[in-house]
Amino acid sequence: MTDERLPQLRASDADRERVAEILRDALAEGRLDMAEFDERFDATYRARTYGELELITADLPAAAPAPAPLSLRKEPAAGDAVTAWSERITEGAKGSTSGLAVMGGFERKGRWTIGRRFLAICLMGGGELDLREANFAAGEVEISVWTLMGGVNVIVPPGIEVETRGLGIMGAFDSQEDGVPGDPGAPRVIVSGLAVMGGVGVERKLPKEEQRRLKEERREEKRRLREDRRERRELD
Repeated sequence: MTDERLPQLRASDADRERVAEILRDALAEGRLDMAEFDERFDATYRARTYGELELITADLPAAAPAPAPLSLRKEPAAGDAVTAWSERITEGAKGSTSGLAVMGGFERKGRWTIGRRFLAICLMGGGELDLREANFAAGEVEISVWTLMGGVNVIVPPGIEVETRGLGIMGAFDSQEDGVPGDPGAPRVIVSGLAVMGGVGVERKLPKEEQRRLKEERREEKRRLREDRRERRELD
């Protein structure tokens, strides 16, 4: 793997924590004010790739502690993403295979199994397929969407590769998540079909439990920093 691929590779929690430590030091040294720190700190834990993390500290001096060298090789570990994904791919399971919305709507979310082929049909209606907690009946699933004056929104978690093959006529197929590398062992999702005077959207979101965890970590970090700043003012 070449160095040119490095900015596109997915960052780990440890990579994000190293960048957060650089920001803490920069705040303590007066290089960032609290508003700048809050903005960059939030962006750090939203970052998905090494390239996004590099931009966050690009204007900080070289004297600041640098992140440890990034390894391109995935090290096996307990709770490894490969193991987590393998537990969610249930080869041979039938799963849910269709959704229909006629002047109404449908949704699939929470713990559910999506079939190898899923057909979504919307006529003046809409549907939502939330795959953040879903299991997969195969390592590659295809969502075929046919919509007239309606739309379907597909939500995928980080780590899943998405390919969009659909066509929009006076409508649109969202392909902004195309090309984002998936995790090793993660499922691949293909979104195909036709949208006439409607739209098909694909968005990437963290699972709700992970969102709550990161929100609590950021709240605790900000509280600790405020206390540190108050203690320094009292000493001065």
